[in-house]
Amino acid sequence: MLATVIHAARDIRLEEAPDPRLSGTGRDAIVRVVAACICGSDLWPYRGVVDTDEPHRIGHEFVGVVEQVGDAVTRVRRGDFVIAPFYDCDMTCAHCQNGVSPSCQNGNWWGRDDRDGHLADGAQGEFVRVPTADGSLTVVPGPVDDAMVPHLLALSDVMGTGWHAAVSAGVSPGSTAVVVGDGAVGLCGVIAARQLGAARIIAMSRHADRQALARAFGATAVVAERGDDGIAAIMALTDGVGADAVLECVGTAESMDQAIRAARPGGRVGYVGVPHGGAELPIRSLFSRNVGVAGGIAPVRNYVDALLPLVLDGTIQPGRVFDREVPLADVAEGYRLMDEREAIKVLLRP
Repeated sequence: MLATVIHAARDIRLEEAPDPRLSGTGRDAIVRVVAACICGSDLWPYRGVVDTDEPHRIGHEFVGVVEQVGDAVTRVRRGDFVIAPFYDCDMTCAHCQNGVSPSCQNGNWWGRDDRDGHLADGAQGEFVRVPTADGSLTVVPGPVDDAMVPHLLALSDVMGTGWHAAVSAGVSPGSTAVVVGDGAVGLCGVIAARQLGAARIIAMSRHADRQALARAFGATAVVAERGDDGIAAIMALTDGVGADAVLECVGTAESMDQAIRAARPGGRVGYVGVPHGGAELPIRSLFSRNVGVAGGIAPVRNYVDALLPLVLDGTIQPGRVFDREVPLADVAEGYRLMDEREAIKVLLRP
């Protein structure tokens, strides 16, 4: 089979890899990838922000068709179209049951050795072995139209992550929300804020194409400025009060500072941007203004069952964040497109 391997910064290659096999645990499944994608977090090792000590497979978002299942698997069957979250989880441990499935006591991340000593495949390839099939995989009622694939793929990460930002920020009916970040997660955060009932949604974006998509998703205003000018613009839009809920969807010190300053006294920041850039919380400022901060790695597996019906009936269309599609053979070009911001999010077809 073919799979994407990162060798070093800006060195992405499509290479031959061993076909995955059932491990003998009885809990796993082999999934033929129908579509995968490149995540903003994949750009950290691509750019060299995260070191690549040795070549390894990469990618953590995919949908596909089940080819084989272990003897103990009961929820999924051969031929099912499935969505995989960006991590493996069993959905039975205490953490999964408490709604924090990325902290699964028996789970792992794609591309790392699992608890049974077998390598968990990266998702940007032709096949993936899912170690805990009954927990991780969500079956989509068939048949699945090809036009639906991007929207389903968004449920593997960005839609659930945007949703987590909105939930963590406490978006509620009638509230005012600010979304910091106009990548795929931030744009899905706009969708989430609208679905959770926000009356005003201010998207912070400096790119015309992303501004247009944010408005299509439900943003009522756009702020292109950053820093002090950005905060002044938000205050002007909120009568000097600030936002009830702020979704931080970037992960830098600057974006977190922007989010905290945009919140009104008593407001809340929901952060889901993978932290990079030395962001530290200004505890005294948060204390004096009663601003709360919550969030972290999004438990997308806990959200997907509620979000899937909204995708299937067309209520939300998160797959619109995929503005470029390339064949897996051109995966290196896909990384370049995202790295140079020529694409919001790239979909890969094996």
